[in-house]
Amino acid sequence: MALPVLSSSGVKFRRVLAHFPQELSLAFAYGSGVFRQAGASAGHGENNMLDFVFAVDDSVTWHMMNLLKNRSHYSFLKVFGPKQISSIQSYGAGIYYNTLVPCNGRMIKYGVISTDTLIDDLLHWKTLYVAGRLQKPVKILTQNENSKLQAALVSNLKSAVTAAFLMLPESFSEEDLYMQIAGLSYSGDFRMVIGEDRSKVQNIVKPNVPHFQKLYSNILQDCPQVVYKHHLGRLEASIDKSPEGQFTQLMALPRTLQQKITSLVDPPGKNRDVEEILLQVAHDPDCGFVVHQGISGIVRSSSMVQSAKTILTAG
Repeated sequence: MALPVLSSSGVKFRRVLAHFPQELSLAFAYGSGVFRQAGASAGHGENNMLDFVFAVDDSVTWHMMNLLKNRSHYSFLKVFGPKQISSIQSYGAGIYYNTLVPCNGRMIKYGVISTDTLIDDLLHWKTLYVAGRLQKPVKILTQNENSKLQAALVSNLKSAVTAAFLMLPESFSEEDLYMQIAGLSYSGDFRMVIGEDRSKVQNIVKPNVPHFQKLYSNILQDCPQVVYKHHLGRLEASIDKSPEGQFTQLMALPRTLQQKITSLVDPPGKNRDVEEILLQVAHDPDCGFVVHQGISGIVRSSSMVQSAKTILTAG
């Protein structure tokens, strides 16, 4: 199956970028307005809201310039100025969204996050809010030469594969892997029960397997547990589920997830070190479930605070 041609739509997205201050370390578009999804919204891609994330080195300066260019995008919070907006941005997942913004004949939503906050989330999964978006196919529109950011983007993908391996059975299909990865950032998100389509993960993955392959192929090819069956055109994996194999994977997980797992397993007052606790988890038949619970804990808290912020930022 050939990759869908996105060159024409790339122009459309870059025209949107032209409306904003250009001091961006990373800008990407994501969601059903960019990549086709199965399910109820499948036929309405041209009418779907376009979603963007802008990473900026200096949030106060960027919001100051954006208020001069696009004051109408902001809720009543604009009266408090760029410093207060940046302060509100720092809560929860560290991202500030302007939503329901008319632009070039389409409705758009864009989030602003500081480069340092984004790198922290990519490396350590502090909130998994934007890191989770970047574990799924996105359309990168601009990216500067920040080597720390580039390394963090790759690290996030490797961590997603490691976490998925821990939660999957010993053998699984390529689609199973992408379903597990795509579901990471929805674990524990209360919106998946209240507002979002519960089959959302499947709707994201099934029409976009070639995009997932493009995103993860280099990492999977370097993975000793994974074998590409080139003549069949598919991937086969056999994961080491021994305590030693699982311990190695647990030790490679992002720091915040290790801490969440530790707090789940270690009774209050014991204060054992992380390595000792992860070794215990590696021997547990429910190791994958414990990892899932840890991820759910990260996502739950950040999604709730971020949703509460939306009441203010969307006015």
